Amino acid sequence: MKQNYQTVLLKCKEVLEQAELTIEQRLYAICSILHQELENYNWVGFYMANHSTRTLHLGPYVGASTDHVEIPFGKGICGQVAVSNQTFLVEDVTAQDNYIACSITVKSEIVVPLFVDGVNIGQIDIDSHVLNAFSEDDNVFLTELNLEVAKIFK
Repeated sequence: MKQNYQTVLLKCKEVLEQAELTIEQRLYAICSILHQELENYNWVGFYMANHSTRTLHLGPYVGASTDHVEIPFGKGICGQVAVSNQTFLVEDVTAQDNYIACSITVKSEIVVPLFVDGVNIGQIDIDSHVLNAFSEDDNVFLTELNLEVAKIFK
């Protein structure tokens, strides 16, 4: 993991340990840190899963507003991650058939599932205005971050 990711991860851990904040406040703070500290993280948000309705619901986020406050499992990149339980890294969103366009400025995306006790309870979704903005380093970093985030749901 790149050094900058380690620094950002430490900042995020500090926020997550602030038990006086609500879960939503901590998640919003995480989004803000990633948005401010990491180049090309132009939209950062959490979608939370409702398994009974098989939908994702927009949680805290930083970036341009979105109409996609509810996404059915299987639809778009986020919906596909809800079904596959696997990270989905998209180098060029225009090359994806099952993509929900949030903005014409979005060029690439990474979505990493969030597991609590083996259950996919949601995901972190990052959009970039740059093609090929994300790499395996981002996947490793965001997976590690989600392991820390998961602790506040236990």
